[in-house]
Amino acid sequence: MQNNKQRIAVDMDDVMADATGRFVEWIANRHGVTIERHELRDDLLQKAGIPYEKLREWLREDGFFRYMQPMPDSKEVMRELVQKYEVFVVSAAIEFPQSLREKVEWLAEHFPFIDWRYIVLCGHKHMIQADYLIDDHEKNLINFTGKPIIFTAPHNIHLQGYERVNNWAEIGNRFL
Repeated sequence: MQNNKQRIAVDMDDVMADATGRFVEWIANRHGVTIERHELRDDLLQKAGIPYEKLREWLREDGFFRYMQPMPDSKEVMRELVQKYEVFVVSAAIEFPQSLREKVEWLAEHFPFIDWRYIVLCGHKHMIQADYLIDDHEKNLINFTGKPIIFTAPHNIHLQGYERVNNWAEIGNRFL
């Protein structure tokens, strides 16, 4: 590490940005089906007649990433974290090329205090070196060489073996 501060890498979707909420919104608007956040799982979507592949298609549409809401308390906690730690926003965004611009615009709007030099948009996170990685996907945490921390989302509630945070207040308590 280049300085004495510990480095924290923070994922965007379903950690900083409410991707689950965005899917729930689009399901209601496009299919007329109201579901709760915890119901955004393959088995429950199939019961509602919404194939998981449809959700993946939405990830390629303009506006999907740009208009997500920030997770509750994320702005306030991130503002404090960047004062105490070397914080990088890390998102595996290359799979959805339109998301690159949308994610940069989203960060500028909601997290303007994060310097552009601390934003990493990549294809995978295997090369990320930090003391901590806060992410909602096991595929990003499993080979991470620092301390992996899983952020609770409907698709990972079954995972065990990781330190878990359920919200940004818990991140604040853990790091501040």
